[in-house]
Amino acid sequence: MINMLEIGIDEAGRGPVIGPLVVCSVAIPHSDVKLLSDVGVKDSKDLSADKRAEIQDWFFRQCKQRGWLYSIVSCDAKRVDNAVYGSGLNVLETELFAESVNDLNLKKDTNVNIICDACDVDAVRFTRRVSQLIDMWPWGNSQISSFHKADENYPIVGMASIIAKQARDAAIELIQQGVDYPIGSGYPSDKVTIEAVRMMIGEIPHDHLRWSWSTVKRIWDEKFDHEMPTRLVASGQQKKLF
Repeated sequence: MINMLEIGIDEAGRGPVIGPLVVCSVAIPHSDVKLLSDVGVKDSKDLSADKRAEIQDWFFRQCKQRGWLYSIVSCDAKRVDNAVYGSGLNVLETELFAESVNDLNLKKDTNVNIICDACDVDAVRFTRRVSQLIDMWPWGNSQISSFHKADENYPIVGMASIIAKQARDAAIELIQQGVDYPIGSGYPSDKVTIEAVRMMIGEIPHDHLRWSWSTVKRIWDEKFDHEMPTRLVASGQQKKLF
């Protein structure tokens, strides 16, 4: 483990109907990983908003003092929709995970141990797909693996989940500032969000609304008496075939 970098990758916002899907990679020396546990790093879902903010601020200080690295990739609603229409969300996430690693701009002879939080039921397949998209992989004496609930069991992945969650929340705040009605958390289980979706649905898709979600189709069917077009058709980027 000498000179080994530990990289953890996780996402936030796979399920919401409003806002981006965010993926984060964090990279720190293996010898520093214990510091994450010492400061209370856990899966972001197990921490309060105040605690997440406190830990993120601490992490950013370590980046300056210790040279730790991180990368955030924000995937907008349009790209999410295109993935749903095409190869699917699991493949999209492999692309985003790999992009986040590539954006760390590490030297390709760096020794790394990459741990992903697997979104695919087949964790081995998820690992293979991510590795195929990492620039010039494999690097040095390195390995990559994926696990379900990695954010709960590996502090390095928990740290990535915290930063991804904070970035996702910040994106929701920006979206909120751009509209004159409350949007809530962006999740379909949120009644405030559902009312916001009703406001966002029109003949042309709102930039931050995931048009491919069943929640949107259900509300579309309540508002309109004609078939809901795909995002590309509704945006005028693809002509209807019939």
